[in-house]
Amino acid sequence: MVSILVTGANGQLGSCIKKIEKNYLQLNLCFLNSNELDISKENEIRDVFEQKKIDFVINCAAYTNVEKSEKEPEKAFLVNADGVRNLAHICDKYNTTLIHISTDYVFDGTKRTPYIEEDIPNPINEYGKSKLNGEKHVQELLSKYFIIRTSWLYSEFGHNFFKTILKKSEIETELCITTSETGTPTNANDLAQFILDIIKNQSQEYGIYHYSNLGKATWYDFAKEILSLSGKLETIQLKKTDNYVTFARRPGYSVLNTLKAQRTFELSQSEWSSSLDSLINK
Repeated sequence: MVSILVTGANGQLGSCIKKIEKNYLQLNLCFLNSNELDISKENEIRDVFEQKKIDFVINCAAYTNVEKSEKEPEKAFLVNADGVRNLAHICDKYNTTLIHISTDYVFDGTKRTPYIEEDIPNPINEYGKSKLNGEKHVQELLSKYFIIRTSWLYSEFGHNFFKTILKKSEIETELCITTSETGTPTNANDLAQFILDIIKNQSQEYGIYHYSNLGKATWYDFAKEILSLSGKLETIQLKKTDNYVTFARRPGYSVLNTLKAQRTFELSQSEWSSSLDSLINK
């Protein structure tokens, strides 16, 4: 049986993996949250590896607050860069495959066609810089790895735009949402399945891959679809703005090209609005 360690297990992606664990009986998953395993401390990682044989690590541990990363970049780099280096170092020592989750924010957003894996990263905020550093550590230390860049993750778990819009629709009569950023909302449940399928199918096609749902949207488009599919669009006044002020600079365009993943893994993906509909109706 394949043994898998999932770090950052209480986050939304870790929660989505845990939700579908029952569908992968051939996989033995061990879930550790940030209190149980702090990846910024290499000795804690080593202790886990010494206690059990681990074939794969799915690294869901991350510092994801983009705004706070500008004000306290050392905290972002501690987890997203130093912590990833620690994981990669231990994975190399124990011949373990690392599946590391990265982000569309490694790009600057100046392109106007979907980003491919070979495009040169150029992050414009501290969060993106810290995630890119993590990617580099994985590539420098390991040969057996999958770096999966994804975008605009949402689910029924954790803190995310999807849950925020639903919550605000219960207490507010007006919402003003930006149109200045374009990307692809991605259902973390779909990403969880993609990751476990890579392991189940014993793929050795290592490298960097882009994964998201299909299509593109602005945050306004995403909010409108959430409200429409949940039957709340008529009860709230939704307004557009192109002047949404944030402390961190954000890429204006960060749509990911997923053709490499589709071809390599014979992947069938859903349009973002279709996957959102599926989640809301469930």
